[in-house]
Amino acid sequence: MASVSKGGERPKRRRRGLEEARQEAVAAARQLLIAGGPSAVTLKNVGDAIGVTHANLIHHFGSAAGLQSALMGSMVRDLAQALAAAVEHVRSDEAAPRALVDQVFDAFDQGGAGRLAAWIALSGDLSHLEPIRAAVQDLVDAIQEKAAGGNPEARRRITSVVMFIALCAFGDALIGGPLRDMLEREDDAGRRIVAHLLPSFFE
Repeated sequence: MASVSKGGERPKRRRRGLEEARQEAVAAARQLLIAGGPSAVTLKNVGDAIGVTHANLIHHFGSAAGLQSALMGSMVRDLAQALAAAVEHVRSDEAAPRALVDQVFDAFDQGGAGRLAAWIALSGDLSHLEPIRAAVQDLVDAIQEKAAGGNPEARRRITSVVMFIALCAFGDALIGGPLRDMLEREDDAGRRIVAHLLPSFFE
């Protein structure tokens, strides 16, 4: 992604293909979301970041809402892929509690997925989260196969495990750093606490 040069100058404009321009704009919008939250994702800010005009972005996305929707779609796909990686990890490894927790926490933390989830929830349009449904169900299935031998009666406990890890990972991605500073805890404190509590779900 092009960045603003030293001295606050805009990047030099260059010719881009349609798909390249869209991808570059979405990448810039992601960085703006991570750094400044949803309010930072504006056509002006994205245009300034990659050196294109407001009109050029309108041409590619139709509106600010179109750009934001493209960003949400891109990040949701990345989150679904990260959860799919967690599924593969569970199925191919012993999946000790800490390893599983790290996989899910990383899925929410890397690339701003935690901020994205908050943005979608606050927007009220939860349809953007629909592509994640299958990934979450696959994770439940994988844990059930590994930890409960496919026992159907254990499924409710497994869904509780996934909900617990996901809620904690989401909160950690949003406010984990400041909260750990307040409590003078280590960077991985949240992950260690969740991993420590997981076995209690199967007692």
